[in-house]
Amino acid sequence: MSIRFVDAAEFFKKLPHQIKAWEWLQTAVPKEIIDEFEKQYRNSPKPDLEFSNTWEGVLAAAKKAGAKFPECVAAQWYLESAQGKHVACTHNYFGIKSQDGEGCYVSTQEVYGGQTVTIKDWFKAFDTLYDCVDYLVTRWYKDYKGYKGVNRATSRNECARLLKEEGYATDTAYSTKLIQIMDRMTGTPGTEDKPKFNPWSPFTYKVTPNITYGELTLNQEARRFTKQYQCDVALELCQFLEKVRSAFGNKPLIITSASRPEPINAQVGGAKNSEHTYNAPFKGAVDFYIEGVDIYKVQAWCDKNWPYSVGYGAPKGFVHLGIREGKPRVRWDY
Repeated sequence: MSIRFVDAAEFFKKLPHQIKAWEWLQTAVPKEIIDEFEKQYRNSPKPDLEFSNTWEGVLAAAKKAGAKFPECVAAQWYLESAQGKHVACTHNYFGIKSQDGEGCYVSTQEVYGGQTVTIKDWFKAFDTLYDCVDYLVTRWYKDYKGYKGVNRATSRNECARLLKEEGYATDTAYSTKLIQIMDRMTGTPGTEDKPKFNPWSPFTYKVTPNITYGELTLNQEARRFTKQYQCDVALELCQFLEKVRSAFGNKPLIITSASRPEPINAQVGGAKNSEHTYNAPFKGAVDFYIEGVDIYKVQAWCDKNWPYSVGYGAPKGFVHLGIREGKPRVRWDY
């Protein structure tokens, strides 16, 4: 099979034998053919408005590429490229990294442990906006090489959350930002029930009507849950806390300690393998008191009504409620 010029151009490394071959071809091809080649090569066609660098253009490209929720793709474009103004490399609107060291080697900001850091990395170049969108949709929205794509979502908001859960971005608030952009750009909120409490929920998220995620973590990123089972056991604890609150006149319930992953647990003097570490399924704990209510009365009520772990911390000003593997009934003094 004869060589294709586009393949020769793609793999041109300026090696001596390659340069010699191109120079020979230059002298062998008639001038009129070279002139026509130059005309077609240099004069790019007018951009297809269907796939323009706009919200509508990205929506159209995402639909053609096969995204189930194209507005989520458009929200990624909006967020990652500041509405198409900044690209990581040629037509790279999503910060897609290069795996082969080709493209652009540039600085970028990423979020790790709640901290924004600047790194340098290789980013992929694309010929057109559509090529970039198609690359994203093929590898993240559709099923790809054994991985389930986010097209499996049943709503655009779930699609945004799945992108974060599958590791697309390091920013813990990534899905929340996408949802806010979609709501603003479409003019309508996503049609679904309240999203499930998950590790990447914002700290303002109400786990139950009167308890926020931030109260369980003291609003510290280092205390954020990292596994869904941690959120599930925290939800069970919070649901019981709502009952405690109601039993004592709905007065403010103050959480003094909940999530304490290591090494935080050790640093604050927590017991080894404490329930507060949430380090296994069906394991977790919360310490609390109710403003203006006798802590011994609260402790007695919990002792009677909570079937799992109760630490008698009343002398120290709190009640400990916990769950551990096997959900045994456990009681102890501090």
